[in-house]
Amino acid sequence: MGVMRIGHISIKVMDMAASVNHYEKVVGMKTTHTDAEGNVYLKCWDEWDKYSVILTPSDQAGFNHVAYKVERDSDLDALAERIGAHGIAVEHLAAGSLPDCGRMLRFAMPSGHEMRLFAQKECVGTDVGSTNPDPWPDDVRGAGAHWLDHCLLMCEFDPANGINKVAENTRFFIEALNFFQTEQITVGPDGAFQLASFLSHSSKPHDIAFVGGERAGLHHLSFFLDSWHDILKAGDIMAKNRVRIDVAPTRHGLTRGETIYFFDPSGNRNETFAGLGYQAQRDKPVVTWTEDQAGRSIFYHTGVLEESFTTVYT
Repeated sequence: MGVMRIGHISIKVMDMAASVNHYEKVVGMKTTHTDAEGNVYLKCWDEWDKYSVILTPSDQAGFNHVAYKVERDSDLDALAERIGAHGIAVEHLAAGSLPDCGRMLRFAMPSGHEMRLFAQKECVGTDVGSTNPDPWPDDVRGAGAHWLDHCLLMCEFDPANGINKVAENTRFFIEALNFFQTEQITVGPDGAFQLASFLSHSSKPHDIAFVGGERAGLHHLSFFLDSWHDILKAGDIMAKNRVRIDVAPTRHGLTRGETIYFFDPSGNRNETFAGLGYQAQRDKPVVTWTEDQAGRSIFYHTGVLEESFTTVYT
């Protein structure tokens, strides 16, 4: 019962044509729908639901909402009660509020980020089908991302004034949505403050992550690739397309993932992420990275964390 996986993310973009070109030509997605308001819906080749990314026209970059798919429609009612029991108001959105999507729950996380839950979305199938499929389609473009993997959200963090939305989100996701924690970064005296938290609802190292900052926002949306070789090829594709690369190919200590960070034309940070890392399970001890090793937890090779990586986000 309950949450299965990330369903989609909706982000703001300032130049729709340039953004669609980026997500199609660089990330490797396909446009599946455009609505009357000019919002563009895209999917990766290995996804079966109709879309996983929604681009909305705006005068600024940033985050609209993230949505997770639940197993059954009846789960929405049970989850609405659990969310409400945590003092969070839940709005019920009718089927069709988003194209080809069933009814949804809409609410704000403790951090203020908008989240939605849904059970139904039109299934269009992967690009290789479900009968005797080939390992990849013939028309793979760009980095050839398999699927939208996760997102990382920045949360207000000011422990001197008793504010830690990372910890509040973590408790809410565990208690109300039945996620479990895989890893964390702790800081302060005796590691008293949770600066970063990685949570899963599957066997992946994370389905969502939270990091402390000055304000709430979107740090990145991440797309899955097969291997380290694919990460390097993605870097070549970004260079060919003059994409602004934020962090060159490297490895995380957290999640053990292989990664490259880059920006879309509006300044929303993207990631291509490879490697399963490890098998996440509810009975696996939580991995804790201490303050003195925080740099290595994020960039394992150098152990150096550039300030802009956690201060620049949309």
